[in-house]
Amino acid sequence: MQQNAEALAMITLAQCVRAGAPVIYGDFTSNVDMKTGAPAFGTPEYVQAALIGCQLARRHGVPYRTSNVTSSNAPDAQAAWESMMSLWAAFMGHAGLIKQGAGWIEGGLTASFEKFILDAEMLQIMQAFCVPPEISEAEFGLEAMAEAGPGGHFFGTSHALERYESAFYSPLVSDWRNFETWQEGSSPSTAQNANRVWKQLLAEHEDPPLDPAIRDKLDAFVVRRKEELNSASAA
Repeated sequence: MQQNAEALAMITLAQCVRAGAPVIYGDFTSNVDMKTGAPAFGTPEYVQAALIGCQLARRHGVPYRTSNVTSSNAPDAQAAWESMMSLWAAFMGHAGLIKQGAGWIEGGLTASFEKFILDAEMLQIMQAFCVPPEISEAEFGLEAMAEAGPGGHFFGTSHALERYESAFYSPLVSDWRNFETWQEGSSPSTAQNANRVWKQLLAEHEDPPLDPAIRDKLDAFVVRRKEELNSASAA
């Protein structure tokens, strides 16, 4: 109730200042750890609150903003399951904007490159999940069953060879090798895989083309704003 009242109050204020101004219903309601008082994110209660917020935003006829959050202090299993819980609420609630969509750990106090990659993986997985499967005679692959025959396998059938590169989701970080092959490859953890991916992305990055005059203006703006902020802090 408090979240809804606060959101409607700010939406109303925005309309009083400028009628018709675009607004979005922002949701950030969660519980706390009653033993320590620390905020808890990605919990069942957080997911319920996010979904309720989505329904309220839909009732009011405004777009909905939620977040991808976790209380974990590292890009570990806790970070993954709490973020996935948050993303389920965002996707099932049809959120129009996911703020803090990637990189959030420690309740938002820290941004992690490794967690950024894990979140990119989870966002891609959720996006792929939301694409309906194709239902057609070609996809049923009845001819592949006949081609494989009793006791055969599908890896060499024409149907499989035509689709094996694009038929399934291709992961950024997930390691699908069997245990022996994974062990022979130095047994990397998920966080180590994510570390490798972000470092590779940075190494291969190429700046998009930008007019030198525009770049100079942007650099000058950054310098000016830093000086203004330093002056304000000193005052």
